[in-house]
Amino acid sequence: MDNCLFCKIIAGEIPAEKVYEDEKVLAILDIKPVNPGDVLIITKEHAEDMLGASKENIEAAIMAAQKMGLILKKALGAGGVNIRINNGELAEQMIKHAHIHVIPRFENDGRVDWVGKEYGPGEFEAMGEKIRQAFKE
Repeated sequence: MDNCLFCKIIAGEIPAEKVYEDEKVLAILDIKPVNPGDVLIITKEHAEDMLGASKENIEAAIMAAQKMGLILKKALGAGGVNIRINNGELAEQMIKHAHIHVIPRFENDGRVDWVGKEYGPGEFEAMGEKIRQAFKE
């Protein structure tokens, strides 16, 4: 893609702080990290998001995210990691290229991800049925 920031990084047209690379993915430090050491696992093959990526690229990205999570715990002493995939603008995807965030977490880092909501009477079961029904269509 001509105007894709991540494609330009992969092609070497734009500099990035690379921390891992294999034949399917490139991992770089996020320039606006949630926490220091926040890494982006980017598929080398362009897809708008992970929902549109090939099975091979999804598998490679997930395996790289697992590897990176273990490395961040070791290298930074992180107590945990968030492995997050945002698909689409409403899901806070900022760059339209398939990628995974691997965010190191530290005690008292102040990061709040989300607050759960409760279903109203009958909504829980109705939602389950709606999703199951979509698999049949």
